[in-house]
Amino acid sequence: MRYIIIGAGAVGGVIGGRLAGSGHEVVLVARGAHFEALRDHGLRLRVPEGELTHRLPVVDGPAALGELRPDDVLVLAVKTQDSTAALQTWGPVPVAGGGTAAERLPLVCAQNGVESQRLALRLFRRVYGVCVWLPSTYVEPGVVSAAGSPLTGILHLGPVWQIPACPHGTDETARLIAADLEKSHFEAPVVADVARWQYAKLLGNLANSLEAVTGPIDSEEAVALFRRVRAEGMAVLDAAGIAYASAEEQQAVRGDKVTLVPLDGARRGGGSSWQSLTRGTGTIEADYLNGEIVLLGRLHGVPTPLNELLQRLANTFARERRAAGSMPLGELVRLADEAGRPTDTA
Repeated sequence: MRYIIIGAGAVGGVIGGRLAGSGHEVVLVARGAHFEALRDHGLRLRVPEGELTHRLPVVDGPAALGELRPDDVLVLAVKTQDSTAALQTWGPVPVAGGGTAAERLPLVCAQNGVESQRLALRLFRRVYGVCVWLPSTYVEPGVVSAAGSPLTGILHLGPVWQIPACPHGTDETARLIAADLEKSHFEAPVVADVARWQYAKLLGNLANSLEAVTGPIDSEEAVALFRRVRAEGMAVLDAAGIAYASAEEQQAVRGDKVTLVPLDGARRGGGSSWQSLTRGTGTIEADYLNGEIVLLGRLHGVPTPLNELLQRLANTFARERRAAGSMPLGELVRLADEAGRPTDTA
């Protein structure tokens, strides 16, 4: 199979680089300065064993590839706010032998949250979700890093549409993709309940906006605030009847398989939302992380003041291109306390 990585940033670049390093055919899709650097100098992947350079085909859209191949796998790794544009661009692309990508090819959503795969199912017939446990960083154009060892990451994988003919809820394509990933420094369990892992990851990702706004969650005060935010998210998922893997189950699966090690003495940057602010992209994924909890809370009658606050602040920081981590923690705690106070609605 050939892997077309749509969005070769931190997550997509690492997955593409690791697949290429184990001998798989990979095409990277990027834009702007990142596209130019990948085209001119190759993908530079910084990992515990050193910096690896992969000279791979790079395109800025499907036109450069012409007809797609029947054995292509599309890996969607853009931020969720960019998913619709990417899906609309790649869905109609013709595939050799007839039909389009949306009709014939598997689409793997290697992204945070759960919204992208729902968007994808409106257009693509064969959509696979991934719970992305992959600490990675976009360093600069053409350069990404992943500090995990001995594994680069753990990627639970499974179809997100019903497959009546498959009693275990999975299919051969998922198993083939997982086998390729497991030859490429990943653990890739194929599961029928991938959403249960994704919602568990979503609860952890509620910290992304907190980190982006006020910096690392490395003090007792910051940890206490995150616990309040996460508890709000758990209450919402419970009210909605949405299952999620427990912290104990996640720890049992992950263990010490993905331990962060220093890369040339450099400290790893923050998470994906922090990186968006640092790069000054003008957008952030908060609407699909904290915003997912806000949405479900409104649908099921559960107040979500803390997640609403973080969603609003993260979007303001992105829109106004404020520096990541520039709000003092004490100020954020004060705003959270105010937001959490009950109001008289009589």
